[in-house]
Amino acid sequence: MPEAGPTEGRKAEHIRIVLNEDVAAKGVSTGFSAYRLPHTAIPELDLAEVDTRTTFLGKPMRAPLLISSMTGGADVAERINLALAEAAEHLGLAMGVGSQRAAIADARLASTYQVRRVAPRMPLLANLGAVQLNYGYGVDQCRRAVDMIEADALILHLNPLQEAVQPEGNTNFKGLLAKIAQICRALEVPVIVKEVGNGIGAVDARRLYECGVQIVDVAGAGGTSWSEVERFRQPGEHGQRVAGTFASWGLSTADCVRQVRAALPQATIIGSGGIRSGMDVAKAIALGADLAGTAKPVLADAINERGTEAVVESLESFLRELRVAMFCSGCADLRALRALQIGA
Repeated sequence: MPEAGPTEGRKAEHIRIVLNEDVAAKGVSTGFSAYRLPHTAIPELDLAEVDTRTTFLGKPMRAPLLISSMTGGADVAERINLALAEAAEHLGLAMGVGSQRAAIADARLASTYQVRRVAPRMPLLANLGAVQLNYGYGVDQCRRAVDMIEADALILHLNPLQEAVQPEGNTNFKGLLAKIAQICRALEVPVIVKEVGNGIGAVDARRLYECGVQIVDVAGAGGTSWSEVERFRQPGEHGQRVAGTFASWGLSTADCVRQVRAALPQATIIGSGGIRSGMDVAKAIALGADLAGTAKPVLADAINERGTEAVVESLESFLRELRVAMFCSGCADLRALRALQIGA
């Protein structure tokens, strides 16, 4: 492949930084530690019969877990995405790819996102930055992203903080709601809007729903901080200081899930942002999410020599933890888990 372009090089740099640097949010947590699932000593259940099955985008899933969008557009990303997709297909989960902007600009990079050959049945989500709608993108590019990977839905991600501190950031977020509404009307698949780790609150979620967005991924704070990732990319001390100031910025994941569910009882909600265990998945569902999404915990697994096998092992732990949490709180299925009243 020819020498990497600026976007391709940035994608590889992001992977390196996330894997090797401390890019966790500082001074803000997911909020899940403030909530406890109620223990029952007599669950009146057989653990083997606890049912975590659900459906998403009309497709069956073994559990309400999404491998959240991470990467694409660089040589190393192809191996990562294939390992993640094989694991998701094997386990009956869903997956999103990273921003496809690189492949829209250079079709030779499309293969780094194309995983259908190893995952023909799983719910698969395409991905573009919503801000690109102010930089020449429209319905055509959104359709190309969906068709490129045979996706079941399109994610438009919102990342104002990351763009604001990124050396090459696109920072014109004016008028995006109207353009998102246009994409929702024109596209043949559902549109999902997600943040990248600073959260979507009730007011923004309601505005998005009114535009035609029926699936919101709150992607709250407390996990990976993309302002911290960008801090490590800054060429000078000034940029590093500005990016570092925002390590604690954002809305906690638990608060986002709870508030968006209260505001939009009819919407589909994905709770992501610092999901690090099946216990976190259980709490996200109990607080109002339909699915939970996780990313960083499986990135290192996907890149190592065991690849798919390592990802499967990690995610099987998530699924086991979810089932044990449901069992010990007396929940035979996800409907019962959603009906739990949990508090701080």
